Parts: sequence; C-alpha cells; structure tokens
Amino acid sequence: MTTRTLVSGSIAAFAVAALALTGCSSGSGGGTSQGGDLEGLTGEIGSKDFSEQYILAYMTAELLNANGADVEANTKLVGSANVRQALENDQFLGYWEYTGTSWITYNGNTTPVQGAEAQFEAVREADAENGIAWLEPAPFNNTYAFAIRESEAENLGVATLSDVAALPATDQSFCIESEFSTRDDGMPGLSAAYGFAEDARITMLDTGVIYTATEAGDDCNFGEVFQTDGRIPALNLVVMEDDLEFFPSYQGGFTLKQETLDEFPAIADVIAELSPLLTTEVMQELNALVDVDGEDPEDVAIEWLEEQGLI
Repeated sequence: MTTRTLVSGSIAAFAVAALALTGCSSGSGGGTSQGGDLEGLTGEIGSKDFSEQYILAYMTAELLNANGADVEANTKLVGSANVRQALENDQFLGYWEYTGTSWITYNGNTTPVQGAEAQFEAVREADAENGIAWLEPAPFNNTYAFAIRESEAENLGVATLSDVAALPATDQSFCIESEFSTRDDGMPGLSAAYGFAEDARITMLDTGVIYTATEAGDDCNFGEVFQTDGRIPALNLVVMEDDLEFFPSYQGGFTLKQETLDEFPAIADVIAELSPLLTTEVMQELNALVDVDGEDPEDVAIEWLEEQGLI
C-alpha cells in the first residue's frame, strides 16, 4: 500500500499527550509496545459485519499483540445480537460497541439519554450489571443523521434539522431505509420532534443506495446516513446538525468481560492509546479507504497504527 498521512499534526500531538496521560512507555521494539504487559492474553477480537467494525477489530488485535498478547480478529459474524452473544458466551475476548445500541437493544430502554457523556455513563452502569465492562470511549459518534449534497445545502440555506423543518413541504423530501420508517428513534419520532411536514415526500431505499441517491438529488434532498460513513465526505454531502439532540448517541467503546479486565488491567491502558485518536472525521476517512477506494480493512488498520506510532 502507498503510505498516506491520515491525521493532522495536531492529532499527532494529541497522541503524544494521550500517551503521557496513560503513563505508557515505549518498548524496545519501537512504537508504544508495553514489552509483554499482556503476555498470556489470548482469544478473538470480534466485529460486526461492516467496514468500520472490521477496521476497529484489526486495530485492536494488532495493538494488543504489540503489547504482548496473542489474539486475532474475527470478522465473520453477522448481526449485532450475534456479536454481543459471542462476547457473553466467551467466544470473543472483546469488541467495539456503540452506546445507543447497547442502551436500547441490549438493555431494553426505549428513551435515549441526551448527551454523549451522560449516555455513556448510563450504558456503562447498565452493562456492569451484565458483567460487561466499557473502556473509555472514542470521540467518534456513529449515530443516525440526515445529509444533503453540499450545493443544495447552500441553495436551501440549511445547516440543522430545525432548518429542514422550516422549509416548504415541497423541499422536505427524504430517502430512508424501511426499518428507519417504523423505529421510535427513526422517522416517526424524528418527524414529531422537529415538526416535519405531514406531506413530506418519503422514498424507501436500501442503505447503500441512499448515499448515491442523495448525491444525485432526484429522489430526495435529504438522505438517512450513518455519521462516520466514508461516503459522506467522498460524495460531498453535508450532515444536518441534530440541534434538538433527538438521535441517541452511538459513541464507540471497546467492551469486554469485567473478569477479563480484572485479570489483564493493562488492556485499559493499551486501548487508551487508541481511543482518543478515533474522531468522527478520522473514522470517515478510514471507512472511505475501504468503502470508496476498495482497500483491505486489515491493511488500512495496520498502516494507520504505524502512522500514529502505535505499533
């Protein structure tokens, strides 16, 4: 692969600061290797079945191995529930989860907690009752969002979902997934919260098609997207701010059994080297390398870790 620089100097500086805060020293092998802090740690790092999760799984496995572990990434399971079950059944050592998913899907809540920090603390407490630990989360938030092509955002003068609700009904056209059309945290709740026009035009499309349809602007002005998707910047789409904080926070964090963390507490220190660097913008860029440019997720993960000096 061709070497590329994926983060700015300010983020690289942040990496140094994060390292200092976690008290991690460089090993003799270069990077931030702990020189065997995790010796004896074995197992599989799981992932859900999409690019972002593949990248995170490979990053985590490589970083843990650089610190003495002997683990590998398993990217073969399909479906969030199956991956969570694999963690609970000790098939997986750990995997990256999203706060909103755990809060609503696994812990049975129907109302999100507003604010990313408050939502994370609520999820961490709830999953502690399940014997599952959440390490400190990354900044990225893979929540639902609505995006529009940049030129039309300027033409309509919209930057927030409240701006969208203030448009004439003829301009309120949306491309969404069928599941989103019925979810409480989907279109029904969103329309009620913002007061979208009752006669707004709704077009149902498959997830992948929504991005290109939104870019084309024929079926809709606004497309339902996931905020860390690399196709957003690649297609020059602009995400509308959820100014009423309707959508749950889907902040990413590494999850594992509490008993595993108790046995290998250095896992938290190692993941703390990685998490602060994973902003929404970084994840968009990494995801684009896979979903837009067709690169291999493992290659993307390893090269990025090398560029950050983590391995």
